[in-house]
Amino acid sequence: MVRYTGNKCKLCRREGMKLFLKGQRCFADKCALSRRDYPPGVHAQKRTKVTEYGVRLREKQKLKRIYGVQEKQFKLYFKEAVRLKGNTGENLLMLLERRLDNVVLASGFSLSRNHARQLINHGHFRVNGRRVDIASFQVRPGDAIEPGTKENTRKIVAEAVEVNKSQPVPAWLESSHDTLSTKVTGVPKREDVPHPIQEQLIIELCSK
Repeated sequence: MVRYTGNKCKLCRREGMKLFLKGQRCFADKCALSRRDYPPGVHAQKRTKVTEYGVRLREKQKLKRIYGVQEKQFKLYFKEAVRLKGNTGENLLMLLERRLDNVVLASGFSLSRNHARQLINHGHFRVNGRRVDIASFQVRPGDAIEPGTKENTRKIVAEAVEVNKSQPVPAWLESSHDTLSTKVTGVPKREDVPHPIQEQLIIELCSK
């Protein structure tokens, strides 16, 4: 599985916005973007003219980096979004929001998206009672997500819940921090996406 292993703070600085790749650390004073709000690199502070293509490309890169998907996987999501009925941009965001690693993160069961993926890949979560170790697994309305029964697993999740106790849970998820379980009560809508993404720019880029 291909994944980014470099400095995550550089990604936020490159996109000029917080991508929240390090969880609660991104809210602290240690956030690199709050101290150096310019792109990384030797010539980063030089003024450069951004083309229309560049604006659209950056928007796509933001979305990919927020959800931790690579180009090949992103193209598959786009094809599926085109195939589905309705607005293609909203369909694309809906597919990304329904990823299991995103649901684990949104429920407060992990410290960051990478942490959620690690827990899932190691088989620490179950969907409807069945072990699922695929981070890109698409949840559906009615699905129940919970950590495994091992004491160590539940301890890790409980600690994450305590750290994220002030984090709001999306309306399409019904999460219980007492029982460490989440139920998918519906499908995500555009207003449920917390990230300032202009999906229309992405669609314009990918449709060419």
